[in-house]
Amino acid sequence: MKVLQLMFLAILGLSLNAQAQKRSDKAVISTPTIQCGMCKSKIEKTLPRMTDGITSVQVNVKAKTTTVTWLTDRTNIEEIKTAIANIGYDAGDVTAEETAYKRLPTCCKKPEDRGEKR
Repeated sequence: MKVLQLMFLAILGLSLNAQAQKRSDKAVISTPTIQCGMCKSKIEKTLPRMTDGITSVQVNVKAKTTTVTWLTDRTNIEEIKTAIANIGYDAGDVTAEETAYKRLPTCCKKPEDRGEKR
């Protein structure tokens, strides 16, 4: 019986140690083409589903930034920026994927693409 208890404690300790070693990182990514609340919602809901390891996404429409937290053993900043671009938005030095951008609602497109003057 004591052997089973010791084994259980050893397994529990290894499990907790493995979880403690997971590292995360955080970055603020420039997303200059976001325009409205729909853009915010689309990125915040879609990005975690597209990219394994993302633990948090917060879009600031006014500042035109996206703050992302992720597990470093599952993804990296370049994959995250590419995923944002694949949703249809510019992300840092990665330009929005053209087909995805064209599928965005009119309100989510750049003013010049909506026929508006800046």
